[in-house]
Amino acid sequence: MNIARLKSDPEIFYSLQGEGAQVGTPAVFLRLAGCNLSCTWCDTKHSWGAGLELPVADVARRLQEYTCRHLVITGGEPLLQQAELEQLLELLPPDYVVEVETNGTVEPSRALRQRVDWWNVSPKLRHSGNDAGAALCFDALETFAEMPNVWFKFVVQGEADWRDIDALELPLHQIMLMPCAATRAELAAARPAVAEMCLQHGVRLGERLHLVLWDTKKGV
Repeated sequence: MNIARLKSDPEIFYSLQGEGAQVGTPAVFLRLAGCNLSCTWCDTKHSWGAGLELPVADVARRLQEYTCRHLVITGGEPLLQQAELEQLLELLPPDYVVEVETNGTVEPSRALRQRVDWWNVSPKLRHSGNDAGAALCFDALETFAEMPNVWFKFVVQGEADWRDIDALELPLHQIMLMPCAATRAELAAARPAVAEMCLQHGVRLGERLHLVLWDTKKGV
């Protein structure tokens, strides 16, 4: 299993969920290495390159060293390693609550759909710098839209982004808008306009709690 590298260690850590519907929930984070996109404003670019290769059983053991049974699997793009994820979740006790954060370009396997409790799907808009043909996979988004345990998290810069979001025809009650920000100060400046967008279109405002609490610090 290819795990993102934080300094010389695999990026497995205990913190508070900073985004999505479970924001503020204590969780163990597992960050996988490798991504099929390259967003210009990505705050985890260190996960794009080669990580640390660890046996799946070793990863399961490390996760269970924490008493917390809420697991957030993030990246990079976790669904590039679906076979390994299936093996990992089979090794964990069934009382684990599992969240997966994905860019929505890869359809999840049947086994993962049955095991994962929450999906945080973050389709990338034009300002991400990705080619639209690579950043948006309509078949995958259609699959996610049919699942009841999915939130679509959009990083937005302003009202102009809504046209692209609306064109995807996703369920409004599953859409969350988050300000495009890389620092605590940028977040504070951008949040009011995004809040107005949420009121205008009847969707949820997404928090970025990790920036509020720790600014740009990694591994928290």
